[in-house]
Amino acid sequence: MASDRSAGPTAIPVEQRRIVADEVRLPPGAMLEGTQGRILCEALRLFAERGFYGTSIRDLAQACGIRSATLYAHFPTKEHVLAELVRVGHENHHARLLGAGGTDPVSRLRAVVRAHVLAHAEYPLLAVVANNELHALSPEMAAPALLIRADGRQLLLDTLAAGVDAGVFHVPDTFMATTAISGMGMRVANWYDRGLPYTPEEIADTYAEFALRVAGVGHA
Repeated sequence: MASDRSAGPTAIPVEQRRIVADEVRLPPGAMLEGTQGRILCEALRLFAERGFYGTSIRDLAQACGIRSATLYAHFPTKEHVLAELVRVGHENHHARLLGAGGTDPVSRLRAVVRAHVLAHAEYPLLAVVANNELHALSPEMAAPALLIRADGRQLLLDTLAAGVDAGVFHVPDTFMATTAISGMGMRVANWYDRGLPYTPEEIADTYAEFALRVAGVGHA
């Protein structure tokens, strides 16, 4: 029988996990101290494994070693816990996109895709929760993340459009190319684990080359 990959009373057997990675990590500066930080970490693990609706307040409190009432003293609702994780995930991802360099469309696309993939490979649990559980938030609580996501999509669209205008990218539809490139990068979070024989940087470099092929670089 396969052993559990995460300790504690809420551990899930390997064959039942929805994602491969199990290392709970948050970006520097996003980790809260004390009980609040413990709640976020356990929520990240449980939401990634079970989903928001598959995780009860009791599950989360038990994983943190606290009472449900204590949890409510730090976050008004379970939705607020998810909203914080979604915010952190989207802000970290967007900051990476904005920091991507490149002086021409080809180098720009390569840098943007590398940043996109690295965010999903370095923080896979956070990426899965931010992307897959966003729908569980109310429209009001999802709105900030949706605006950030729209800005990121526009950044990639603009990069592809600039390449098309310069005659170096050859795509029949920039929107569909953007969707394809974004989607393949997001899926990295579902299959990547540090136990695989690839570093996040190697994956990012490879996916950047894939993106250039999608963009038709070198093909008239």
